Amino acid sequence: MKRIKISAILADAGLIGKDVCVKGWVRTRRGNKYVQFVALNDGSTVKNLQIVFDMNKWNEDELKAITTGASIGVTGKLVESQGKGQTCEVQAETLEVYGTADPAEYPLQKKGHSLEFLREKAHLRPRTNTFGAILRVRSALAYAIHKFFQEKGFVYLHTPLITASDCEGAGAMFQVTTLPLSKLPKTENGEVDYSKDFFGKPTALTVSGQLEGELGATALGEIYTFGPTFRAENSNTPRHLSEFWMIEPEMAFYDITDNMDLAEEFVKYCIKYALDHCRDDIEFLSEHFDPELINRLEFVLHNDFVRLTYTEGVKILEESGKKFEFPVHWGTDLQSEHERYLVEQHFKKPVILTDYPKEIKAFYMKQNEDGKTVRAMDVLFPNIGEIIGGSEREADFDKLNARIQELNIPMKDMWWYLDTRRFGTVPHSGFGLGFERLVLFVTGMTNIRDVIPFPRTPNNAEF
Repeated sequence: MKRIKISAILADAGLIGKDVCVKGWVRTRRGNKYVQFVALNDGSTVKNLQIVFDMNKWNEDELKAITTGASIGVTGKLVESQGKGQTCEVQAETLEVYGTADPAEYPLQKKGHSLEFLREKAHLRPRTNTFGAILRVRSALAYAIHKFFQEKGFVYLHTPLITASDCEGAGAMFQVTTLPLSKLPKTENGEVDYSKDFFGKPTALTVSGQLEGELGATALGEIYTFGPTFRAENSNTPRHLSEFWMIEPEMAFYDITDNMDLAEEFVKYCIKYALDHCRDDIEFLSEHFDPELINRLEFVLHNDFVRLTYTEGVKILEESGKKFEFPVHWGTDLQSEHERYLVEQHFKKPVILTDYPKEIKAFYMKQNEDGKTVRAMDVLFPNIGEIIGGSEREADFDKLNARIQELNIPMKDMWWYLDTRRFGTVPHSGFGLGFERLVLFVTGMTNIRDVIPFPRTPNNAEF
């Protein structure tokens, strides 16, 4: 008999009274000498399916391998459940044990496990209800991202993971090399001779696909990237990872207003998709971790985002009378506490801040006429602060070239990027969304290590 997923069984009342075959992992087993109840989960839904073993038909030896964590297959009749907590159950007729799990060794026994403990068991934590829910939401959001951009006619562009350019200019990059680290070849000046390296020059893992994305946009019109990026920052915070996924659309002929409109539409689309398609998982996470989760998601969906300049935002913060951990004044890079104050306490709506001082923003952002600010935009959310960062890009060759030289960015890494301004330059804009930040917001989790299957952080590259 062909296996039916538990999610399909729970969604199809027409299967009641029919024989079904289910396969999955045992969550719990309980009962007495007359009847045994097994909660089975196959990963397709946060909900378990109850399997009933009538002990007039089974003996204890046949069931002794059914322990928490074991994998089994069962066939039997699907009937309406008489007990509380489930609508239907399977009356077991046949049993096949695929894999046992010794209760003395299996670490995910039936009890509450802390998220910290589960991070140490990242190879097993997807079997818990919590991480099953998180990973299903993550999968749905990834699909929603592609669906949104594909329906708008964007081209999905694969940008390189290995690059010779530092998009953000921060220098926090993981170097890629095949040189023998114990005996590095040196030049006459005593420096590392990268001409002997695999690519013949210094290379690193990308911090962003944006610069290459701009090349695509200035040929294909509208593109998006969605892939892993890497930051070698020694940041041990609940909001930072060393390896994370980024969504980066770039659009020719878009100004800053078009960019803001797209960003707002995009995040609302993703949130609505998750609410529509992962309701059980989100309700489970709300019940167990964040009672305000669904209200907060609906709050973002049903409010227009407030738009104001950085200068106006700083004025509000300065006049708030609130004592912040990090003092704020014009020219400072806003911290999460400042961003959340604007969203959660002052406006009580999501906020898009624009026109930041050019000194605290990247070299490629379009300069305003005041000579002090650039057409940047950051989308700020409750509980999280900045979730999207973007800008209208500098399309003027002379201005961009001058800014590159002002910041001493090596021209040998930028000539190809400047060519897009030399040959048929156009106004264009784009933004970046850290995928894990979005998953963090939609699931109500508070630590970014809990929304990616295998987190990579300083001193942690297990599994």
